[in-house]
Amino acid sequence: MKKHRFGAAGRELAAIGQGSWYLEEGRRSGAIAALRAGLDLGLNHIDTAEMYGAGAAEELIGEAIAGRRDEVFLVSKVLPDNASRRGTIAACERSLARLRTDRLDCYLLHWRGAHPLAETFAAMETLREAGKILSWGVSNFDVDDLDEALAVAGPGRIACNQVLYHLQQRAIEHAVLPWCRRHGVAVVAYSPFGHGDFPAPDSVGGRVLAEIAAAHGATPHQVALAFLTREPALLAIPKAATPAHVRDNAGAGELALRAEDLARLDAAFPRGPRPRWLPML
Repeated sequence: MKKHRFGAAGRELAAIGQGSWYLEEGRRSGAIAALRAGLDLGLNHIDTAEMYGAGAAEELIGEAIAGRRDEVFLVSKVLPDNASRRGTIAACERSLARLRTDRLDCYLLHWRGAHPLAETFAAMETLREAGKILSWGVSNFDVDDLDEALAVAGPGRIACNQVLYHLQQRAIEHAVLPWCRRHGVAVVAYSPFGHGDFPAPDSVGGRVLAEIAAAHGATPHQVALAFLTREPALLAIPKAATPAHVRDNAGAGELALRAEDLARLDAAFPRGPRPRWLPML
């Protein structure tokens, strides 16, 4: 399983992690089994948020990791409406209670809202100094947001930027990914298979994925994840609701794409022009 560093001074994590958006909507026992199977396979980065199922995803994860907390790099997020100085601290305490833990390995601002970044980041630092979180970062931040965040926080504080990134949505490659590389900020790809729009087998891109997968004895989804985590700054957090699905995701961590594979995928899924606004879900 290939490992990538989570931020300039961060811990090395499996490049493939485990997401939890909508995970609480399926069969609970299957979701818990999937999360535990992921840990068994080394997928130690588990991501969630207070928004997911209004806290239900955090509760599910808390049950899944009971007795295994030290194996997990646990991430959650505060909603922008809650991200005042006092509100961030209160939201974190609620997430910790639902997750049945005394700490988060990283805590993120889910997206930009009305509260000043200075207030949110001051709260993050208060939580870090208290040992409630070990690091903090942001999500859905474009370059202008990242510049402002760096000016407020100073260098070395922002651990990651979690963003929408999949083969058919490569907007971050224009400016966000280069910015994060320069500043030692990890990039975490959410919805790495798209949102119900993974390339169809009979599409041009789908055929390229299938051909590369066949050459490596892999699956198209594994090829997609291997592309998205092709460099040390990149990690991905696909959701898996069953142990079989999580095993497929984990296989991407062993897949090394060749230069010609990357070139074929780049041609089949062009990144297109830089959009005016950073896409997000």
